[in-house]
Amino acid sequence: MESAAGEDGATSSGGHPAAAQPAPSRYESQKRRDWNTFLTYLRNHKPPLVLAQCSGAHVIEFLRYLDQFGKTKVHAAGCAFYGQPAPPGPCGCPLRQAWGSLDALIGRLRAAYEEADGTPETNPFAARAIRIFLRDVRESQAKARGIPYEKKKRKRHPPASSSTVGISSPADHQRLINFEDNSPMTHPSKSQAGTLDFGEVEKMSD
Repeated sequence: MESAAGEDGATSSGGHPAAAQPAPSRYESQKRRDWNTFLTYLRNHKPPLVLAQCSGAHVIEFLRYLDQFGKTKVHAAGCAFYGQPAPPGPCGCPLRQAWGSLDALIGRLRAAYEEADGTPETNPFAARAIRIFLRDVRESQAKARGIPYEKKKRKRHPPASSSTVGISSPADHQRLINFEDNSPMTHPSKSQAGTLDFGEVEKMSD
């Protein structure tokens, strides 16, 4: 039996147009592909592994397996171009997965694991061994490629200023109160009302 869908598209059983599913974001699509790739790796592992058996060591093994698909030239210590960010010619050093790609991959797999009903406590992608492995990859690639990875420093916001900064005694405080009480800014005259120029407030940049 043909469906009751009209020319405008599919309809639900109640006769109302079916709501179109929003397309997944680029991040969600990539996360799904990464997760499927990892599960395929576990199935093809010798001996095969199930997710419950997976540990941080297996994840590191997976990251090393991905190096064969890398596109980043990482010079060996004996290469003439070792430590040069822009080598003048080709060399026989292998291609590897860049540290940034591996770091982002682990972040996606870590989230995908917990979305698959995994608990943070058993998440193999959050193991300390992986953090150490990624740190070593970052440092070794930085030396080999001559491109240091600088950790971004957190911007510190200045402390909120107080209206009483610089007041050292009760007398100073009282003089400030008297000044504010007598200030035309506090008690504007009728001719001044609505025409006071407070100036532009400078916005603090982060």
